[in-house]
Amino acid sequence: MQKFPQPDVIKGFAPSGLVRLLFEYLKKQDIDPVALLGIPAPEPFDRGLRRYPMQQWRAMLQLASDRLNDPLLGLRLGGNITATHLGVMGYIFSSCRYLANALIRLKDYHRLVYETSKLHIGVQGSDLTLTWEAEPGYYHGPLVDECAIASFVQFVRNISSKPISPSQVCFINKTPPDIQPYIDFFGCPVLFEQPVNSIRASLWHLATRIHQPDEMLLQMLEQLADAMLLELPQTNNIEQLVRQSIVRLIHDGRPELEQVAHELNMTARTLRRRLDEEGLNYRALLENIRKHLAEHYLSDPRLRLSEIAQLLGYSEQSTFNRAFRRWTGQTPHERQQQLLHGHRKER
Repeated sequence: MQKFPQPDVIKGFAPSGLVRLLFEYLKKQDIDPVALLGIPAPEPFDRGLRRYPMQQWRAMLQLASDRLNDPLLGLRLGGNITATHLGVMGYIFSSCRYLANALIRLKDYHRLVYETSKLHIGVQGSDLTLTWEAEPGYYHGPLVDECAIASFVQFVRNISSKPISPSQVCFINKTPPDIQPYIDFFGCPVLFEQPVNSIRASLWHLATRIHQPDEMLLQMLEQLADAMLLELPQTNNIEQLVRQSIVRLIHDGRPELEQVAHELNMTARTLRRRLDEEGLNYRALLENIRKHLAEHYLSDPRLRLSEIAQLLGYSEQSTFNRAFRRWTGQTPHERQQQLLHGHRKER
C-alpha cells in the first residue's frame, strides 16, 4: 500500500488563473468567495504573474470543498478550465498547429501554469507519459492534484479537433470510496496510491490538430512568455542549502533557524523571508528531515534508540519518541523491530 506523508510540507505555487477559476465556480454555486476564502479576488489582468503559495491554494480548495460538501471539487474545477484561466500558456497551446507542438511548449513554459513538482515527458512503448515528480516529504493532497490533472486533460480536449482521452491516469493519493466519477471524467482507467501522479496517452494523439492554429500569434505569445518567465521570482537552491545545513547541524543538537541562518551568512529574518517566498516553513522542513533520517537510522541494528535521538538533535529520547509517534503512529521501537525483521509496513 502507498505511504501517505503528512501534508506538512507543501512546495510550489499556483497561478492566479486557477484561483480565479475557483472564485467563478463558487459564485455559480451562489457562494460569496471573498467571504468564504477570506481574500480578495485576483486581478483580472495580472497576466498570471500573481502566484499563491501552494499551502494557501490547498487551504482554499479545502474550504470550498467543505462548504460545498463536494470531495470531487478538483474534477469540477478542471472541467471548467479555459485558456483565460491558463493565461499566456493557454493561448500558446491554442495557437499551435498540432498537440505535439503544444506539449513541447509545456516543457518550456510549465512555470507559468503551475510551479510545483517537476514535469517529465517521456515515451513508454506506444504511449506518451507525463509524470509529475513526487519529491519525498511533499504532499499536495487530492484536491490540488486532481484539479491540476483534470485541468490539463480538459484543456487538451478543449483545443483538440477530435475527441481525446488518456489511456491511464495515476494519482499518488489514497483511493476514494467511489472511483467511478474519475473514470467517467478521464474516460480511462484511473489508479490511486501510485508512486507518482501521471498521465499516459497514445502517441497517435500527438498528431491531433488544434482547432485554431495561428503561427504569427504563437511567435508573439512565445516572446511574451519568455519575458514573463524573467519576471517570475527565480527559483534558487535556498531549500537545498537549508536542508544541507540542517543535516550538518542536527548531529550537534543545534538545528535551529538562527544557527542555519548564521551558517548561510544571512540574518534569521532574511532566511524566514526567503523561505516564505518559496512557500516553505522552516519547522516543517526540520521535521521532514528528522523523520526521514529516523527511518534510515532505525534500519541500522548497530544504533540504540538513545543514540538515534541524539543524532537527530533531541536532548531526550522521550522527546524523540513523542515526535516519531506523531509522524507515524508508531513508537521508534516498534518501527525498528519492523525494519530489522524485514517487514516494512507501508502507511
